[in-house]
Amino acid sequence: MSAGQSPTATLAKSGSAAPLPPVPDAPDAPLAAEGDSRISPRAHARHIGALVRRNLLWIRQDPESMFDAVLMPVVFTLLFVYVFGGSIGQSLGGGQQEYVQYVVPGLMAMMGMNIATAVGTGFNQDFQSGVMDRFRTLPIGQGSVLFAKIVVELMRMLVATTILMIVGVLVGFDIENWPGLFAAVGLATLFGSALMWIFLVLGVTMKSAQSVQAMGFLVLMPLQFGSSIFSPTGTMPGWLQNFTDYNPLSSLADAARGLMVGGPVTHDLWVTLGWTAALTLVMAPIAIHKFRTKN
Repeated sequence: MSAGQSPTATLAKSGSAAPLPPVPDAPDAPLAAEGDSRISPRAHARHIGALVRRNLLWIRQDPESMFDAVLMPVVFTLLFVYVFGGSIGQSLGGGQQEYVQYVVPGLMAMMGMNIATAVGTGFNQDFQSGVMDRFRTLPIGQGSVLFAKIVVELMRMLVATTILMIVGVLVGFDIENWPGLFAAVGLATLFGSALMWIFLVLGVTMKSAQSVQAMGFLVLMPLQFGSSIFSPTGTMPGWLQNFTDYNPLSSLADAARGLMVGGPVTHDLWVTLGWTAALTLVMAPIAIHKFRTKN
């Protein structure tokens, strides 16, 4: 680095997918982390922007990393509408069209959960490749690395949500409230960002990407299928209904339905916002601390 060149500029130039040069082993408490408190908010924003650019360049050179965001909403929408739509739609008092109105807002709640799982896996792989060791030796805000990762994954989540809505309209979903649609997307994005902090902690603490993926699957399946995402909870056993009542994905799905197609909103909206705030306030400091102190 030349004398007049800023660390942010150097970071931005290294944003291609080319392998980073090896660096010496980072200490348990990197020097960059010690100066975190002296970095201005404006500098943090520049660092986040440079790291976001680096991650987007990586996606551009590895388009297969977008397969989950592009294909998942298509597969899930077609699968649930055409396999379960008739039978569950009858229980809703209609048919397949009634089920489309029910399941599409629920699938929006599911997008954030699945994208959040990929955050932890990718973060762990970056540690295994040594990229994160390089970042931790640079004089940048250590939290910037994590925030940039979340920003990019939220972009992927918005891509998945857009595709979900396009496929939903093609199979018959009727958008009855456009402002409610944008409010539901915003709510799902906020909740998805909170979930990402959990999986960033898993990505830092677990030994391999396969372990993060397995743990994500164990968390993902009960929360998704033990909720009101895919079907009403009224016919479930009492003990399972009690679980769904406290499942934040149920609150998010029901709030999205209320906003998009009509129905009660207030209670589920506040429950979802409460979960979002609690998860972020608890897990974000843990993720940043683990990132700073990881050997």
